[in-house]
Amino acid sequence: MWSRILGGPVIRAASCWRSLYTMQLKSSQFQSLFTDGLNGLVELFGKHNYELRIAGGAVRDLLSGKRPEDVDFATTATPEEMKRMFQAAGIRMINNKGEKHGTITARIHNENFEVTTLRVDVQTDGRHAEVEFTTDWLKDAERRDLTINSMFLGLDGTLYDYFNGYEDLQNREVQFVGSAEQRIQEDYLRILRYFRFYGRVALEPKCHEPQTLTAIRENGHGLAQISGERIWVELKKIVVGNHAAHLLELMYQLGLAQYIGLPLDGNVEEMKQVWQRAKDHSPKPMTTLAALFNYLQDVEKMDLRLKVSKEEKNLVAFLIKYRRELCKDKDKPDSLKPFTDFIIDNRELDTQSKVCELLKYQGEKKLLEELCRWTVPRFPVSGHDLRKLGVTSGKDIGATLQNLRDIWKKSHYQLDKDELLSYVKL
Repeated sequence: MWSRILGGPVIRAASCWRSLYTMQLKSSQFQSLFTDGLNGLVELFGKHNYELRIAGGAVRDLLSGKRPEDVDFATTATPEEMKRMFQAAGIRMINNKGEKHGTITARIHNENFEVTTLRVDVQTDGRHAEVEFTTDWLKDAERRDLTINSMFLGLDGTLYDYFNGYEDLQNREVQFVGSAEQRIQEDYLRILRYFRFYGRVALEPKCHEPQTLTAIRENGHGLAQISGERIWVELKKIVVGNHAAHLLELMYQLGLAQYIGLPLDGNVEEMKQVWQRAKDHSPKPMTTLAALFNYLQDVEKMDLRLKVSKEEKNLVAFLIKYRRELCKDKDKPDSLKPFTDFIIDNRELDTQSKVCELLKYQGEKKLLEELCRWTVPRFPVSGHDLRKLGVTSGKDIGATLQNLRDIWKKSHYQLDKDELLSYVKL
């Protein structure tokens, strides 16, 4: 797959040593990217003598043997130069909101290609950066967060790696580019990005560099100025990734909980047990996080900070409310029955989904499998059926329907309409 073609000179800059290494990628995943659209993009940039390379996460995925879902490109062309080039070629441009950040999106052969001019940070405030455009690939690489995200891949398959990102990826290590403290202070959200990529890349849960954890601990307060929406995007990816329980516990140990919407007295031990029970069943982020919450009012505080969706908020509240009560009869021989009865009685569309998450929370693999195969039966009697029998009072209709529903549940939902109506006493 690989052949080493160049070990470049060592470059000294900003108090850290960098070596430019290039390697040749010839994988099938890389070759599969070359659609008519991408070939047209490459040809156009080459015709105008602008460099074009794949950047960021797509490079990391390709080096890991994966075909990336999204591919971002970097170029030496400025946004104005790209616009003139695309316009001259009759290529439509869309999503112009990214232009102020140097990004132009071109549509070629019904494919969108997002291309960003190389940038260098002029000023940062922990949330945003003022940038200037550059043609220096090294300067763009050194403004990125992690070494594994700082590589570029030429469209001829040549890897450009300035900060040992390929070596770190091979060793399953997550390192900041240069100084961890400096990278974090440029954008405090990088603390959570570090944890997210650690869960994605690292094989073992406790292989952090001590100086990295020190930098996180000393700068964690900066997360207070990051919007809840941005924090939640990262946090929920951490919670469904590898080593989630370890990483959440580590966030508590480093004093981050107070800045990211988690309860200060979170039940970390319960969370670790829930994660261990649920991790093989694709739990939703809130299923694991719910274990941290001791009180429903903590959910309101979390929502104020993170602005979670209504569905997510309802799920965590549901799990807190029913994680003990609804599971108290689970050891009975017919232990799925309390759950199916609950679903029948609570006829909201997502009740079955919530109960499935509750079973993941409790580690009830067998019951979860049964419930996933179970189809909610339709109660066969309606108020109209009772009116035809002569029950006219709304109050009587409601009481009778509830009584028939209870009889139906006791029959394991087997009695049909005529059998149930035989129980009606006029």
